[in-house]
Amino acid sequence: MNPIFAFLRFFFHHLYHGLAWMYDLVAATVSLGRWRDWGRATIPHLRGTRILELGFGPGHLQRALTETGFQTFGLDESEQMCRQAANNLRKNNIFPALSRGYAQTLPFADATFDSLVATFPSEYIFAPQTLSEAERVLKDGGRLIVALSAWPGGTNLAERSAAWLFRITGQGGSITAEVETQIKARFTAGRLKTELVRAQVRQSTVYLIVAEKLASPHASGSVV
Repeated sequence: MNPIFAFLRFFFHHLYHGLAWMYDLVAATVSLGRWRDWGRATIPHLRGTRILELGFGPGHLQRALTETGFQTFGLDESEQMCRQAANNLRKNNIFPALSRGYAQTLPFADATFDSLVATFPSEYIFAPQTLSEAERVLKDGGRLIVALSAWPGGTNLAERSAAWLFRITGQGGSITAEVETQIKARFTAGRLKTELVRAQVRQSTVYLIVAEKLASPHASGSVV
């Protein structure tokens, strides 16, 4: 494995767990204060009102979704982030409907949610078990929206430095046609019709996966 990627995996793991108290500072610094706006780029693509966020982190999107009027739930495997998000939500008079667990084994019944959302998740989002579980808990016509990556734009020194940092660490940049095809192949293995969407947010490009659960061929009740 590339030494830079190995270090980043190690660093992000600890940032999301033992160093969770630093997460907001680091995210805001490397994104030039755009991190939360990048995450909110998912909201216009959600369908329905009952939403499950995978990997909610400090809970900022949970707050934005709830204040927008969605019935919001969250699941995260990090004990530290569960605690931090719950505290952040309570400070804003929001009751936290949060669970600790893994996306590969969602503790929810079939067809529970109108949409699922994840912002800048690790590679777990591509695991067949994750996609199978997402499909299972989504209602027919429901959506899985993933903010996959972001590319900071702008021309001043700070913005060019941020773009350079994202480039050398492999955390941003354009998604090639080949990569787009690979992503679609993983997501469409089941009943998820998938497309990649680019959103412009504060001189940045956010790459989104929009995957819609197709209706079961037996949903109409027809007899074959």
